[in-house]
Amino acid sequence: MVLLAVLVVVLVVGGVATLFIVSRDDAATPEVAAAASASLPNLGSPTPVLAALSSDAPAPAPDALAAELTPLLASPALGTGVSAEVVDVATGNSLFDQDGAAPSTPASTAKLLTSVAVLTTLDPSDTLETKVVAGTDPGQVVLVGGGDPTLSTTSPSRTYPGAPTMADLATQVLAAVPAGTAITSVVVDNSLYTGPLTASGWGAGDAPSSYAAPVTATAVDGARVTPGADARSGQPGIDAGAALADALGAPGAAITLGTAPAGAKTLGTVHSAPIARLVEQALSQSDNMLAEALSRQVAIARNLPASFEGSAQGVIAALKAAGVDTSGVQLFDGSGLSQSDRVPVTLLTKLITDAADGTLPEAAPILSGLAVAGYDGTLADRGDDDPATAPGAVRAKTGTLLGVNGLAGTVVTEDGRLLAFAILADDATGSVAGAESALDEVATTLAECGCR
Repeated sequence: MVLLAVLVVVLVVGGVATLFIVSRDDAATPEVAAAASASLPNLGSPTPVLAALSSDAPAPAPDALAAELTPLLASPALGTGVSAEVVDVATGNSLFDQDGAAPSTPASTAKLLTSVAVLTTLDPSDTLETKVVAGTDPGQVVLVGGGDPTLSTTSPSRTYPGAPTMADLATQVLAAVPAGTAITSVVVDNSLYTGPLTASGWGAGDAPSSYAAPVTATAVDGARVTPGADARSGQPGIDAGAALADALGAPGAAITLGTAPAGAKTLGTVHSAPIARLVEQALSQSDNMLAEALSRQVAIARNLPASFEGSAQGVIAALKAAGVDTSGVQLFDGSGLSQSDRVPVTLLTKLITDAADGTLPEAAPILSGLAVAGYDGTLADRGDDDPATAPGAVRAKTGTLLGVNGLAGTVVTEDGRLLAFAILADDATGSVAGAESALDEVATTLAECGCR
């Protein structure tokens, strides 16, 4: 019996496809027959999926905008300490300003400062390293924290897309130690960070809580007790050491805090997602632990202590170096969780405008990190049903503390004009839901505004 194999080959040259049929029988005698040529269609250039904003879309008139916004900002739900600004991104002109230069408690809108600082200080493609080195004894390994709280105990991470995994790190370690070595102890080295584990202005119940933990150089799953859950741990470093022991198949290993021996052999290394991606995650989900980690990277890069104080100094210095006026700014942390932080809304709109108009091109990831109203992040459940304004017209960073509510981001008006806006209400006495609803009404009004 003769077996016949047929291979069809298409060769494309100059837009013309030529079909060849190559046959081979079991005697290995090749035979090539050229088929008729066929012309491929010219598809042309692809059209954009998202249309650009119109270059001649009209901007709102300041007087008309003030007539719309002033009564909304006087809502009892926002209290008396309301500052706000709206800026036309195309021109940089301020269209509305209510006490914009007055320093206010920013809550989590302060993450915009940290994000711009880290993006303009580090290369946005940089990553954070976590490694394991050999300890002083044959059965001892040392987990050396590099400030990456996204290191995941699951594959993949349930919270941080692109995060490194403990399983990967453990696989490297087991391949690097001598065969048959039993892991008896894990030392956790948190020495990259210095100073207190919580910041001035944090409340007694802030760490641990559902939104924050003591800030250490080593953590897993964002310092969560359980991957993907809300509750944070009171001992992130110890938890990370235990997670490594489990991944190494040594759940009974002793876990202690300490430092790596000088010159110790590296047994395994993993890296975080790029800084730009970490910024997006910190902003969209308002992740306090990730924001604190990023602010410490700014401090380290500027040769300052990797502490709350050094991080705050580093962020302010980085913004000044980027040409940003930091008048009125006081920072005590990188996340905005401190009640002692102060930021004027004019700075928030400046950062957003500079990222949007190309003045600070490195800061562009803050725009993609803003939560989209009615779609994702901390604004997923705060959109409206009007197809003219949702989803996507409003993108913003939220901010919430006791008595403080804020919103800062971008909005596209119904005429197609891009605006930057920021609102801080730091003397609210009503419910959080009421304050958020009042802020959302302001944002929706901007989206619907012709205001001419």
